[in-house]
Amino acid sequence: MESPLTPYLPMAVVLLLAGVMAIAIPLIAGLLGPKSMTTAKSEAFEGGNAPMGSARQRFAVKFYVVAILFIVFDVEAVFLYPWAVNFRALGWFGYGTMAVFASTLVVALAYVWKKGALDWES
Repeated sequence: MESPLTPYLPMAVVLLLAGVMAIAIPLIAGLLGPKSMTTAKSEAFEGGNAPMGSARQRFAVKFYVVAILFIVFDVEAVFLYPWAVNFRALGWFGYGTMAVFASTLVVALAYVWKKGALDWES
């Protein structure tokens, strides 16, 4: 009698091989790779510029605000694509739902803009 898990055997083999490779590749690279350490290799690399100042400096809060806003509007774009693909099937209900969703984001953008969160000079 065939086991009900038999169809999953290829997936189990792939996962097992992936696990073995995830352990074996770094191990082999560490054993066989070059081990010469120079002063240039031990220096921090910052895009070709010599490092200056502390790596523990604080970032402005505006940096994080812009990053969060980017994520919000990126998620909006993710929701717009399936809506546009199924636009005819959704009908007026889908149109109204997306209008409410988009208007909420426009109001949020206007609020953030009015508060000055997008002004870098201040």
